Amino acid sequence: MKTKTKTAALPAGLSVGRYFAAAAIGLALLAIPHLGHAQGVVRGAQEGAYEGNRAAGPVGGVVGGAIGAGVGGAVGAVDGIFGIPYRGGRRCRGYYNSHHHFRCYR
Repeated sequence: MKTKTKTAALPAGLSVGRYFAAAAIGLALLAIPHLGHAQGVVRGAQEGAYEGNRAAGPVGGVVGGAIGAGVGGAVGAVDGIFGIPYRGGRRCRGYYNSHHHFRCYR
């Protein structure tokens, strides 16, 4: 009275390494949209340099650009990891009109 059990085996001709490679490629393709959201470095550097230059001249522009790049990259990476969408550069308070266009109060 011997009981026979069947085990799942890999198909002949495909190694375990190829399965891992296929899984890695699949996960990399799923990560592409998140990498697109993590591009806050350039915009952070631009805004930091602008504000630093406005406040403290050329030296402030250099320091503001460096700090803005670091903060912009960190914020962009966190937004990309958590999937927080970028809402655009609206810097005013406003409303949507009847045609669904945004209008500033100013």
